[in-house]
Amino acid sequence: MFYRTDQPHGLPHNPFNALVVPRPIGWISSISAEGHVNLAPYSFFNGVAYSPPQVMFATSGPHTDGGLKDTIANVQETGEFVVNMATWELRFAVNDTSTPAPRDVDEFEAVGLEKEPAELVKPPRVRQSPVHLECVYTQTVELPKTDPDDANLVVFGTVVGIHIADHIMVDGMVDLKKADPVSRLGYRDFGRVSDIYAVPRPGWPMA
Repeated sequence: MFYRTDQPHGLPHNPFNALVVPRPIGWISSISAEGHVNLAPYSFFNGVAYSPPQVMFATSGPHTDGGLKDTIANVQETGEFVVNMATWELRFAVNDTSTPAPRDVDEFEAVGLEKEPAELVKPPRVRQSPVHLECVYTQTVELPKTDPDDANLVVFGTVVGIHIADHIMVDGMVDLKKADPVSRLGYRDFGRVSDIYAVPRPGWPMA
């Protein structure tokens, strides 16, 4: 089939999210200027640079009570956030923290997760997660949008500190099978990293 994205596709659900897959989940903890802690998953998330290391996450639509979503507002107010690795063991907690809770609700407490202090930024880490990226906010880019009343934003941050649990390290390298991360697919589907293979990069001229 073919359809124009500015016209109805005739399908029961938008297939776009099911085509750009798998996507890592940015499970982001932040804190407001008033000290309210927030934890939320973002499926439009990725690493975007090596030196310095940088990440991005994107969001669209307003908060349920109007205004920016909590994570975006917090990051822009305080300039800091933490990305916690979403894993198979934590998959239900990750999903539960997507609830549209009021601004003063602490999702850590709401879903029974433990906090652990960060080293360089104020937002706490998810203690049960094996990897944390401590980030400093750099900029927000506003994207084109269909509804002028909606937000459609990409937030960038520089990673200033990284925590890796010792139990997922093998011979000085991260063992992703031990980390057991999950990814976002389309619709209500998620994926689990299970089959891993290595392929050397070709040189030139190619053999």
